[in-house]
Amino acid sequence: MKLFILSLLLLMQLTIYAQTDKEKIHQVEKNLVGSIQLKGETPWTITERMTHYKIPGLSIAVIQNYKLVWAKGYGWANDSLKVPVTTQTLFQAASISKSLNGVGVLKLVQDKKLDLYTDINTYLTSWHFPYDSLAKGKKINVANLLSHTAGLTVHGFDGYRQGVPLPTVVQILDGVKPANSDPVRSMYEPGIKSEYSGGGTTISQLIVMDITHQAYADYMKKEVLQPLGMTTSTFSQPPVDIKPALLATGYRGDGKAIPGNYHVYPEEAPAGLWTNPTELARYIIETQLSYEGKSAKVLNQATTTLRLTPYLDKSAALGVFINLDSTGTGYFQHGGANEGFRSQYYGSLKDGNGVVVMVNSDNGNILQEVINSVAKVYGFKGLYFSTIKETVTVPDSVLETYIGQYALSPNFILTIRKEGKSLYAQATGQPSFELLSETQVKFFPKEFRADLEFIKDNTGKVNALILYQNGQQHEARKIK
Repeated sequence: MKLFILSLLLLMQLTIYAQTDKEKIHQVEKNLVGSIQLKGETPWTITERMTHYKIPGLSIAVIQNYKLVWAKGYGWANDSLKVPVTTQTLFQAASISKSLNGVGVLKLVQDKKLDLYTDINTYLTSWHFPYDSLAKGKKINVANLLSHTAGLTVHGFDGYRQGVPLPTVVQILDGVKPANSDPVRSMYEPGIKSEYSGGGTTISQLIVMDITHQAYADYMKKEVLQPLGMTTSTFSQPPVDIKPALLATGYRGDGKAIPGNYHVYPEEAPAGLWTNPTELARYIIETQLSYEGKSAKVLNQATTTLRLTPYLDKSAALGVFINLDSTGTGYFQHGGANEGFRSQYYGSLKDGNGVVVMVNSDNGNILQEVINSVAKVYGFKGLYFSTIKETVTVPDSVLETYIGQYALSPNFILTIRKEGKSLYAQATGQPSFELLSETQVKFFPKEFRADLEFIKDNTGKVNALILYQNGQQHEARKIK
């Protein structure tokens, strides 16, 4: 009897849904499509894509009408031990941590312990930001830190293997060993443009600590996670307050486990949250209700509205990014990428819809494929990102003229090579990807939205290419 009860509990943890949602779950599981579909191509199943991408485990939560309608785990939290992913399995949320950090910082603003627009050095007591000539006399404020408009260095962090000495927050900010990242310093004056900086978010972590005189993880647990109902989630690094059996193991893109199962991130505010889609859904729903003035578990309507308002450009708000399509449909969203983990969430600004997907793999290509399926099945406008394209045949003799190295910048080279009848591209420090031919000179990858167009000089010799991505174009001269 005891074994039966344990098995029943495990089954309940693997999946959370009402019987009426069963058919929609089935539809989501078999309608995955990528950002690019080839004409005549049929959708994939979740299992097929997890196998294709060598993803051990995946977890998903779907929100409709301000409610979690279902959540489910797939595959393995630990592949070698065959520990299944359940709805309780915790993943590293990586940069999604910044969204919850934004809630925590704005709680201090709401409580009048912090002003968003005052020089950060007013609140920093254990360290001060060393302004230099690059800041051009301008001061950085907390809104700059949360919206990535502070003009600061250090995009992200690699984390640390378990067991090695961990740096303090001050050592991280100064780039002093045992920190493995560069100092967080000015690149240009604050408040002129967006430049993603996990380093800036780490400064906000220290501000929270200096104002509250608490460990960052303790403050976030008491003031943010527990009120939101995220009772299993933690910012503790390493996660000593969590049972090891709940923690997913991270994996490389080739399916090999991260040494020690996962990296430790003392940069807790930008990268340190352990959570799952079910608990992130609670954060999303509370944000939606608060935005409409129907709840205030942490932030009231005015503060939530401030948090979801882009600060400088059209997308970067305070710990979240805002997506608006041509119809006015809007979402607050964030993605995450730590060593061995990838994640993405969307929450609608109206109607209470959303989705969270997390995987324990360096390969996050499946995330948008799952989101596309959810958007199609549930009719979530503004979340379906897929374009149907056709390919043409390009002669081998033409493909061979494109082989070479192209410099997008002095230290960022795009290498084009030919294997069989296909071209492959590989950027510095990144995995290679196949290029499919749209015309004789224009190619595209299937895994993400981008186009490459090869350029010829007056003699007909290929001397450059243009990369089109995210509404921008970048020319790369052929150097070899």
